[in-house]
Amino acid sequence: MIARRLPVPTLRAVTVAALLAGTLAGCAKRGDIVVDEGVGITAIRSRCPAVGIPDYTGDVTMFRAPGDKTAANIDVVATMTNVRSQCNEEQGEKVFATATFDVLARRSDTGGARQVTIPYFVSVLQGGNTVASKRIGSITINFAAGQERAQAKGTASAYIDRAAATLPEDIRERITRKRKPGDTDAAVDPLADPQVRAAVARASFELLVGFQLNNDQLAYNATR
Repeated sequence: MIARRLPVPTLRAVTVAALLAGTLAGCAKRGDIVVDEGVGITAIRSRCPAVGIPDYTGDVTMFRAPGDKTAANIDVVATMTNVRSQCNEEQGEKVFATATFDVLARRSDTGGARQVTIPYFVSVLQGGNTVASKRIGSITINFAAGQERAQAKGTASAYIDRAAATLPEDIRERITRKRKPGDTDAAVDPLADPQVRAAVARASFELLVGFQLNNDQLAYNATR
């Protein structure tokens, strides 16, 4: 699964889709919640987290001299990309999700060999706005002498409580109950019910990765 870049400046506000789309109806298994969109598209809710990079955290720019943010003062620029995930939701009390990503870096001074270590975060978000966990790691880029560009591969992982990622039975029943023409709620989207929508949000998780930026770096990304 390829991650998407999420439209948020920080971990404070990430909007979580109620149902995770992108799986064909033919892949549904017994017990899956399947929602028909009415145009031949089917969304299947998974206990696995969506994976993405919050906006403004997928790039980092390092400067030689503090306080000078001109192009001539740029030392190293790095970008996080190619985020892909794997997840095992079939066994045990925990859902285990992993993500791999590439960091592509470019430096201005190519004079000699150099190592650059960049911190990054791995965070699990529940319900779109609650940070369930956060860890800090680091990735090292090795530039050979005379080399302008280099890259490295990183890995992130997290465990998610299976019970927390599972919808309560009464909510499942309200979503999947067969409705007949003429029923008072036949044309009503069950997700329009605030209780159902809130329960789906609580059971939805995201695995987020990005560079661990300081306030100046975050502001630079947001305003450049």
